[in-house]
Amino acid sequence: MLGLLSWGDTGYGDELFFGAGVTIKVAVLGYMIALSLGTAIALVTLNPRGWRWRCWRVYASLFMGVPALLVAFLLYYGGSEIITSLFGALGMRVNIDVTPTAAGVTALGLVYSAYLAELIRSTIRSLPQGQFEASAMLLIPRRKMWTQIVFPQTIRLALPGLTNMWIVVLKDTALISLVGIKEVIAQAKMAAGNTKEPFLFYCAVSLFFLAFSLVTVWMIGRLDRRKGYGKVAVKSVPAPALLHRES
Repeated sequence: MLGLLSWGDTGYGDELFFGAGVTIKVAVLGYMIALSLGTAIALVTLNPRGWRWRCWRVYASLFMGVPALLVAFLLYYGGSEIITSLFGALGMRVNIDVTPTAAGVTALGLVYSAYLAELIRSTIRSLPQGQFEASAMLLIPRRKMWTQIVFPQTIRLALPGLTNMWIVVLKDTALISLVGIKEVIAQAKMAAGNTKEPFLFYCAVSLFFLAFSLVTVWMIGRLDRRKGYGKVAVKSVPAPALLHRES
């Protein structure tokens, strides 16, 4: 039975290995999009009022209330028409096909950007007010303040939540496989159907996800101990309004 997991024509080990690579690629790309977009949203919605905040509430309500799988279906089956219509409104004619991978990665990025934006925004607002006031009094440039003072502390405090969200994104790639991505569960399903050994292949896939999650937790734990992340005690005081003025 274990010979079915071997490489070559007699086993399905190479198919599972290829599927694992696709799973990791989709998860990494989706998470990077979610983190980049979530950080940008967090920075422009620090002030809980104004048109930016209202747009954010609509965005959050939309993507926090809709499963990532449904978003992937909408993008896969209607993404081409949406892109064509948008470019058509600008007087441009384009013909773009949305691949299953593109639909899955984009869906993960859009859905989890809402959760990461809320996490990062709340973390920034929990930093001590005195740090912002001292930076303003010392005339520290805003870019240097954010890159050398605010963001390092934000990463330390948000690291557990960021790690948990990464594991959730990794596991959600299993659902995204329904749009046609040949990730590890799709490969396991194909192998199980051909060999009539579903228990073997699904156990192998379970071990893959478990091992990858354990490696992630282990690496973050080492980073915690080496850099002292998570040991910074801060008061839950909102940042001053002068740093959150509407542009």
